[in-house]
Amino acid sequence: MLSLDVLIPARDEAEALPHVLRALPREGPGWRLRQVVVVDNGSQDGTAGVARGLGAVVVGEPVAGYGRACQAGLAHLRADPPGVVAFLDADASDDPRELPLLLAPLVSGEAELVIGSRVLGEREPGAFTPAQAFGNRLAPALLRLFWGVRATDLGPFRAIRWATLGQLRLRDRGFGWTVEMQARAANLHVPTTEVPVSYRRRRHGRSKISGTVLGSLRAGATILGTLARVRLGG
Repeated sequence: MLSLDVLIPARDEAEALPHVLRALPREGPGWRLRQVVVVDNGSQDGTAGVARGLGAVVVGEPVAGYGRACQAGLAHLRADPPGVVAFLDADASDDPRELPLLLAPLVSGEAELVIGSRVLGEREPGAFTPAQAFGNRLAPALLRLFWGVRATDLGPFRAIRWATLGQLRLRDRGFGWTVEMQARAANLHVPTTEVPVSYRRRRHGRSKISGTVLGSLRAGATILGTLARVRLGG
């Protein structure tokens, strides 16, 4: 039976977070949820209080940055690590009820890293910002070019064995976190698979990813810089 901890970075997601936490399944074939850790990434809207009120453990990381929030959550888990950690955004765009889909390949031993692919699954029209759409075209092409791996998405909804995650030695503090994980996994030939997941338009709060051309350019620069650093051994 795999022990599972779910890590949710959150910044100003008090409105959306209850929908996420209430929908998380607690147990499935071969796994059991141990705890949910919400990393309050400098929220100003009471996100931390909402999370605690719904039974989550809250870790604070006041400096904004997706990778920073993930690293803070993992630092908390190191005192008593789970068998598997799953990452999930707090904005309710992903469907937490699909968590068992990500865990099935880990339970069976088929993979050590599972990415929820919004490209392979059902996606609401307008769910992707231009920056997300651009990044999801660029990164898979580069992952195939540099490492020969097939990928369709950089989706934040993912699960990985704790021991494997430690081997990756992730360093990114921003939105390069997800692509760095996939690139370092490819470097180490970690068994990785994708499963289709659904993706919805944001209905609560405000997106942290710009939907502008400038946002797309920044996303592209982050992806290029991260992949180049990993490729060169950094």
